[in-house]
Amino acid sequence: MQTDSQRNSGATWMRAAMLAAAIALSGCAANATLRPNDTAGRAPTLVAPRVAKFSVVNTAPAVGWKNSEAPIAAQGFRVNAFATDLIHPRWLYVLPNGDVLVAETDAPAKPDDAKGLKGMIMRRIMKNAGSGVPSPNRITLLRDADRDGIAETRKEFAKDLNSPFGMVLIGDALYVADTDALVRFTYHDGDVSVASPEKIVDLPAGTINHHWTKNVIASADGTRLYVSVGSNSNVGENGLAAESGRAAILEVDPRTKQSRIYASGLRNPNGMAIQPQSGALWAAVNERDDLGGDLVPDYMTAVKEGAFYGWPYSYFGQHVDTRVLPQDAHRVQSAIVPDFALGAHTASLGLAFDTGDAFPSRYKGGAFVGQHGSWNRRPAVGYRVAFVAFADGQPQGLPEDFLSGFLDSQGHARGRPVGVAFDAQGDLLVADDVGGRIWRVSVAR
Repeated sequence: MQTDSQRNSGATWMRAAMLAAAIALSGCAANATLRPNDTAGRAPTLVAPRVAKFSVVNTAPAVGWKNSEAPIAAQGFRVNAFATDLIHPRWLYVLPNGDVLVAETDAPAKPDDAKGLKGMIMRRIMKNAGSGVPSPNRITLLRDADRDGIAETRKEFAKDLNSPFGMVLIGDALYVADTDALVRFTYHDGDVSVASPEKIVDLPAGTINHHWTKNVIASADGTRLYVSVGSNSNVGENGLAAESGRAAILEVDPRTKQSRIYASGLRNPNGMAIQPQSGALWAAVNERDDLGGDLVPDYMTAVKEGAFYGWPYSYFGQHVDTRVLPQDAHRVQSAIVPDFALGAHTASLGLAFDTGDAFPSRYKGGAFVGQHGSWNRRPAVGYRVAFVAFADGQPQGLPEDFLSGFLDSQGHARGRPVGVAFDAQGDLLVADDVGGRIWRVSVAR
């Protein structure tokens, strides 16, 4: 005879199975009808929305890399492992002396997200996709002193952080964006570790914290910091009060420790970089889900001070999202169209511009985008580093494969690219969180 505990457990799993089946049955909304690049470029195709009752799930199971396996670099380039056996490496920063900082990190505890059957299913989905493990909460220093493209030194640079992500150095001050605060360390050239940090400003967090990653870069003169803060929901379903200070890029004065909203309506901005030809601040932004496999394109855009980019009321300019109630017609009318679409559901996170001389001239000033890969589109898309050419400070053409092969022939994820950065030699480093590696792409010689 079953005990009450066994009966309750069985009932819970039955309800979970029924919910999972309902989510799977809603999957027709995730089936894409367009090719990935149809939803990319300066004028992407925007189909009619297909609202899904449940979030569609189509994750690529994480299997990792075998010893001899590696991604596929574009013609004329080669790829090698700069570092291996890292724990969920997400973001990169290259110090002036060539040392590479790696944020080994994952989402913080989000108890309100974990409640109920949906929370239980989402935890299983995240585990299947190679995430949802306890965050290492550290920054690791990698040093390639002999410049052979492989880091021979590895040191724990900073520890006991809170889901750290973005990093930037100004003088002897190293700023790190934790999930709930921007902090500052004292750093001197050649240091392999730092002491306890000083808090500069609090950042929006909370017990749901839907988008936990916070990035930080500096203005050209180093007097201001720009911090990206993602939304607390898909389209405001947790209430707009929970979105205060979120879905935005903040401008922080590190001297006075004051912050303000620089631009808003950006659902989940991650990568930020200064475009070398124009000097403009650009950001890579993840758009909303559950409107079909072909909506809404993720994008990158030059971020204008005081601008509003639509979230949650509208997307890609003034295309109204009818799920958001009440609407705000005035804000919709003010929504700016992003500069360049990167494809629907690509999860475009990393962003770096080529400012060196190591790559052929066609790559000069162009954007490299780490596309983490879709979790709710059929067929899967992203799972690559894309390249977008620039001319006179503006994107040209369509995204193209620069580093691919992260999905195997069975649709399993060997890895998932996130942060991208150029090293001291002008070669591209790619953080692969699922693969636990940092890849280095250089010109084949």
